Amino acid sequence: MGGLREVAAPFVVPGPAGVAVRDRRKGLTAQDENVLWLVGGHLGSLAARDLKARCAAGLDHDSEQWAQRKRALTSRSSSRWAGAITKSTHDQWGLARRAQAAHVQSLEAGTDTIRRRLQLPVGAKGTKRAAGGYRSKQEWFAKSRRLRVLEDRLAAARADREAGRVRVVRGGKRLLTTRHHLAQAGLPQQEWRRRWEASRRFLQADGESGKRYGNETIRVSPNGEISIKLPAPLAHLANTAHGRYLLAARVAFAHRGETWRDRVQANRAVAYRIHEDTDRGRWYLTASWTVPPVKTEPLATARANGLIGVDTNADHLAAWRLDAHGNPVGCPRRFDYALTGPTQHRDAQVRHALIRLLHWAKRHHLAIAVEDLGFTAETTREKHGHRKRFRKLISGLPVARLRARLASMAAELGIPLVAVDPAYTSRWGAQHWQKPLTTKHRKTTRHDAAAVAIGRRALGHSIRRRTAPPRTHQSDGYGHRTVQAAPGAPGREGPRPRIPGPRTRCVPPGRGAKAGDQNTHHRSGCSAEHETWQQDSLPLSFQKR
Repeated sequence: MGGLREVAAPFVVPGPAGVAVRDRRKGLTAQDENVLWLVGGHLGSLAARDLKARCAAGLDHDSEQWAQRKRALTSRSSSRWAGAITKSTHDQWGLARRAQAAHVQSLEAGTDTIRRRLQLPVGAKGTKRAAGGYRSKQEWFAKSRRLRVLEDRLAAARADREAGRVRVVRGGKRLLTTRHHLAQAGLPQQEWRRRWEASRRFLQADGESGKRYGNETIRVSPNGEISIKLPAPLAHLANTAHGRYLLAARVAFAHRGETWRDRVQANRAVAYRIHEDTDRGRWYLTASWTVPPVKTEPLATARANGLIGVDTNADHLAAWRLDAHGNPVGCPRRFDYALTGPTQHRDAQVRHALIRLLHWAKRHHLAIAVEDLGFTAETTREKHGHRKRFRKLISGLPVARLRARLASMAAELGIPLVAVDPAYTSRWGAQHWQKPLTTKHRKTTRHDAAAVAIGRRALGHSIRRRTAPPRTHQSDGYGHRTVQAAPGAPGREGPRPRIPGPRTRCVPPGRGAKAGDQNTHHRSGCSAEHETWQQDSLPLSFQKR
């Protein structure tokens, strides 16, 4: 067990800190769309300039520079729009720094793996924990060249991180790269230009408690009317007082609509974002707000009635119910989803699978145990080598999407969510539970056994089915308990001597105290009565004279 890593303790997952709902804006006129394009384009250009200034400042940025940037933007828009732009810039720069740190970590893992495998002989076998040497000299030579490439990339990434330089593209790097490969993407240039402009628009504003309807920049009334505070250069487009533009379309949030309406009526802060879906030709409004932290149940309370262990896979969720003692109850359940097609279809598949799982847990008043998955270097090509299918399988796991969705949906239904360390759950589950749970009419899969292992770890039990007793308790002085006496041993027909105290853990003290009064019933010449047996002497007629 010295080579195994330490397993972290399970914990109850805290609830989400915010809520976001979205609704389609129907009934927009041509004038409304024109105003949204102009306002979003103008604010988007200001956001691009502010992001450039923030990236140029690097690690030397401070609150005074932030104030200077905000003052420069206020004259071109308004104080509230300037605050929204600078805050968005700060968040985007911080996200780029975190992505840069993850990139450096991935490069370090790749270079370490290649360097270790290059030191091994060609064709050396690996183990379950580490890959062996490369299969041929050609592969060894190719990997030695790749090591030099990765080392150069790592040196450049470390230099950028130490200097505070980040690479950020407003609109997305993927869409920018598509501009140079329109033929392969099957996208006309005009359509690409439309997507590019839509992704670079800026139409979002944070809320402010105490202001009318919780937001002065993008104001939405309880009956769904939307009005926007126009920037100073576009104030001539206003159709209402105080330089505001009232849209013809209205919104009505079908999900959490009552909660949203209560907040805006109480003038509590609500953030809004307006964006266009160019593929469908639709406009959407997203409302978001913070919620007080949900008080999570203690771990002992979540374990009281047992729980449901869930194993996350690339195409389904394998679940099995366990009682408080860690024993599987009933049959395993499988919740399928297909991660193919557009993003909306994949997201709907995940939601449908999770809601079926949560409804099952709600009916039986049980908590849910899941793995605290977080793949970092496990998806790299250097770790798994030529196993492309396995790398694709790990990369296809919807870890982040499932984790965020499950945490928010479980908190909404009041279902505790217990996260466990994912170490060795699949391996040990298959080793200790797959075969015992397989019957003539039910074939237990490796994923079902992993769900049992996850549930047992969340309950605080070991994954293996039974712990063997100590060596001295397994036999009498390291000898078999039922060993027979030799034929010539005196008293071998009598009872064994009574030793006070339990001889095994399952026999209580005092058991078998009257065993000496009973005789053997399977031998001829023995009575059935409980009396002391004594061998009589033979009759005189049978004795030799």
